[in-house]
Amino acid sequence: MLPFLQFILAISLLIGAAKVGGYLSSRLGQPAVAGEIMAGLILGPSVLNFLHWPAFTDAHLGETITYLAELGILLLLFIAGLDLHLNDLAKSGKTTVMVGSLGFGLTLGMGYLLATIFSYETKQALFIGLILAPTSIGISAQTLMELKVLRSKVGTTLLGAAAIDDTLGVLGVSIFIALYLGGASSGFSSVFVILLRMSLFLVFASAVGFWILPKTTQIVEKLPISQGLIAFTFITMLFYAWSAEVLGHMAAIIGAFLAGLFFARSSFKDKIERGFSSIAYGIFVPIFFINIGLSANVRQVPIEGLIFLAGMLVVIVISKLVGAGLGGRFGGLTIRESVQLGFGMIPRGEVVLIIASIGITEGLIDSIVFSTIVMLVIITSLITPPILQKVFPTSKEPN
Repeated sequence: MLPFLQFILAISLLIGAAKVGGYLSSRLGQPAVAGEIMAGLILGPSVLNFLHWPAFTDAHLGETITYLAELGILLLLFIAGLDLHLNDLAKSGKTTVMVGSLGFGLTLGMGYLLATIFSYETKQALFIGLILAPTSIGISAQTLMELKVLRSKVGTTLLGAAAIDDTLGVLGVSIFIALYLGGASSGFSSVFVILLRMSLFLVFASAVGFWILPKTTQIVEKLPISQGLIAFTFITMLFYAWSAEVLGHMAAIIGAFLAGLFFARSSFKDKIERGFSSIAYGIFVPIFFINIGLSANVRQVPIEGLIFLAGMLVVIVISKLVGAGLGGRFGGLTIRESVQLGFGMIPRGEVVLIIASIGITEGLIDSIVFSTIVMLVIITSLITPPILQKVFPTSKEPN
């Protein structure tokens, strides 16, 4: 079978399985995202290992699916930003910074201590702490949208804090590599360059978002181009994602999220949201969630890995509940809102996998730790949506 035919067969199978999993999960009273991830776990190497069926011989098929999944998380974060208002984030600015910083710092410290208990060297233990610290924006954003509380006080704080979490994670790994692998002499200058690039990117992205995008959007909408506004928005989102990572030394998902925030100020916001929602939730976002399950192989994790996995799960739950929860309380949230915030910061995701991949490449972690991290992503992605459904009251999202 031609590689393209294998590709379209695999994609149709994945999207169909994701939608069935999401439907069954909804019928059981759980968020759809949990069923989509579970469908990927069943189709992946843990159970059916569908990419190794006789029909699929293309060696690049798995990589192509991963690219589509990464596009899905960009679209998801763009829509999440589109659903928010900069004013909402500005109001929770102090709380957001405290939640993101305390949650990140406590998880990093507890992760380091856990790794030392399991006899990892100082350098490896610190890197494992860095792996555990970042929060997945995608899982919580999707669940909050399903629960219609994305624009609540907790929802806006959660997304802002998760963005800070991920940014600190990327910054932390960059500093770690510069100091530990680049040598102390060049390390400090590298750290300065990284911080400068991040600052310049945020200034440039904000300038474009505030002053150029609104006028350009008005011009593009008037041009006689089929779906010109949607195409322009899509290109801008991709450019923001690309520039965030390549120019700003930040995660691409942060760039997509920022693009969504800036387009939320457009008078064409509703039209953009309708155009993006159909293709995102119909095709790419389900591929992202099902690909999380596809990346895990439960059978590869040994007994000692399962014990380490249990320890990491305990560290994440406690550190996020305490760190993010305290940040919420210091920022003026109620106890209930702080608990909601802490639970919402539990899932690990794309940034964690990126950092773990760097660890494998640089020889900082072994394959057992990597497989354990992937399982951690799966478990936290599965347990968080039902928990959020329990701790959030069924209410309508504010307008």
